[in-house]
Amino acid sequence: MNAQTILVIEDDHDIANVLRMDLADAGFEVKHADAAMTGLIKAREDNPDLILLDLGLPDFDGGDVVQRLRKNSTVPVIVLTARDTVDEKVRLLSLGADDYVIKPFHPDELLARIKVQLRQRGSETLTLGDLQLDPQKRLVLFQGEELRLSPKEFDILALLMRQPGRVYSRQEIGQEIWQGRLPEGSNVVDVHMANLRAKLRDLEGYGLLRTVRGVGYALRG
Repeated sequence: MNAQTILVIEDDHDIANVLRMDLADAGFEVKHADAAMTGLIKAREDNPDLILLDLGLPDFDGGDVVQRLRKNSTVPVIVLTARDTVDEKVRLLSLGADDYVIKPFHPDELLARIKVQLRQRGSETLTLGDLQLDPQKRLVLFQGEELRLSPKEFDILALLMRQPGRVYSRQEIGQEIWQGRLPEGSNVVDVHMANLRAKLRDLEGYGLLRTVRGVGYALRG
């Protein structure tokens, strides 16, 4: 199983390097961006499991980053901030942040908060219209009827449901579901997507799964 990925959006390279080392030691794969816009691009391209976000970024405020992320992503966001006021905490949570850690912070506290967010995300029931997916029970329902999927079909559907509307390329799906072990030119992803589409259609789930020609696949948001 691949290591979970954490994107650190932090312009202070000393802090970013410390975070990278601490998180790597804890078993995470770490990506880094030193500006808000770069961070938003990496969040879309790398599909991290969690984002650590500094508020004081050089191009625009971290609060704006949270707002933009929440337009099409449910990725957990923990804000790193030195602004220890009730109003600021309320603002961050209302914008869509999942948690915040006040600087300076102890690495053990940060790791504990990260694990809480990842555990909650891994166990939450995903819902998209009449489609429901329970990660713990590995159960999918459409209009209350069970959708029987293979393990890989389930994993693909869970991936797509976490960010409805986002188009995933075949390469991204291969990387996420098969950890990049598919041979060049393999049609395994297309076969699984065709099977998944057929099973959705059997339950009258027409049009839920989109094929974007030349790009990849998405669920209608």
